[in-house]
Amino acid sequence: MAQILAPSTQWQMRITKTSPCVTPITSKMWSSLVVKQNKKVARSAKFRVMAIKPDNSTINRLEGLLNLDITPFTDKIIAEYIWIGGTGIDVRSKSRTISKPVEDPSELPKWNYDGSSTGQAPGEDSEVILYPQAIFKDPFRGGNNILVICDAYTPAGEPIPTNKRHRAAEIFSNPKVQAEIPWYGIEQEYTLLQTDVKWPLGWPVGGYPGPQGPYYCSAGADKSFGRDISDAHYKACLYAGINISGTNGEVMPGQWEYQVGPSVGIEAGDHIWASRYILERITEQAGVVLTLDPKPIEGDWNGAGCHTNYSTKSMREEGGFEVIKKAILNLSLRHKVHIEAYGEGNERRLTGKHETASINTFSWGVANRGCSIRVGRDTEKSGKGYLEDRRPASNMDPYTVTALLAESTLLWEPTLEAEALAAQKIALKV
Repeated sequence: MAQILAPSTQWQMRITKTSPCVTPITSKMWSSLVVKQNKKVARSAKFRVMAIKPDNSTINRLEGLLNLDITPFTDKIIAEYIWIGGTGIDVRSKSRTISKPVEDPSELPKWNYDGSSTGQAPGEDSEVILYPQAIFKDPFRGGNNILVICDAYTPAGEPIPTNKRHRAAEIFSNPKVQAEIPWYGIEQEYTLLQTDVKWPLGWPVGGYPGPQGPYYCSAGADKSFGRDISDAHYKACLYAGINISGTNGEVMPGQWEYQVGPSVGIEAGDHIWASRYILERITEQAGVVLTLDPKPIEGDWNGAGCHTNYSTKSMREEGGFEVIKKAILNLSLRHKVHIEAYGEGNERRLTGKHETASINTFSWGVANRGCSIRVGRDTEKSGKGYLEDRRPASNMDPYTVTALLAESTLLWEPTLEAEALAAQKIALKV
């Protein structure tokens, strides 16, 4: 079980050797409460639980209960139902008991919540229905307990406006899209903030660290801030079954990135949302604020993006570079459509500076991180591979972005005149 609990200083107990000045809880009483991780009950009579004294070591009073393995005592499990709230970026969740372990979302019941409290329904008709869609192991509760990614519907079965998964599932179920087996690798950047002042972690309160340069992929107490959170998140995602493939410190101090993929179709969105939920829970326990704002600090500081790497079966096969260029052509013609769907506040990030392209101009290039679409050197050399869409902001909806890439490159067809003009404009011969 992944250990990502931040000890509380408010709820503490001490394990000490017997002292005549206190009345201990007997080992029999204690063993009925605490179960060790190896599933053996703690029955040692050599140690007793005492009142707190400042000169002795302490343990978290709740930690034993939080880490209880209930599997030897019941078949019941806890399912944490997770959904996206009314802002389109906030994750919500609540728990329910399920009678036995499950392996597929179809085995789980639908559930409801008060949509008027999440900005997703009016107070006079507030019931919203959760449909379980994907299951992950719960790194917080362990055992057979699960995290459940859901999407939301009206009682009549219609997807609510903030349900972006439903539309994405329609696109990914299209036979043309399925035949191309679209792969995604998503680079999620995020920023850690100090709780009370909402200023980046590691920054002097009311001040600034040294200029960017030494922080990217760095090590050291004066350069790397929040590594424990990044590492805890990495392990928790692996435990959960999320296809996380790496992590690194980013250019702005207090900013980090992790990568999810390659994932196929709708799975990419499910894995990103599950990973975001886990990150929210870890930062909650660590007493740090998570923000996905695309430009959390104005000025000469990098913003936060969610670069999305994309390929189809045809792009990965011989001659795929020509398919990639045709896809880039389509993306250039739908630039405005994509920008409108790529995250709120993205105009503050896509300025043409700090490794971004201008939000108003579409561009592409090989190994150029200042373009809208980047193609890697290996892809150019081998004549096949993938493209990287560098436009999505860190707060983008992964269902929307992945589905839109598939739609624009596989389902949408431009007119011949528009295609010819666009090819000339961005120097593409297709």
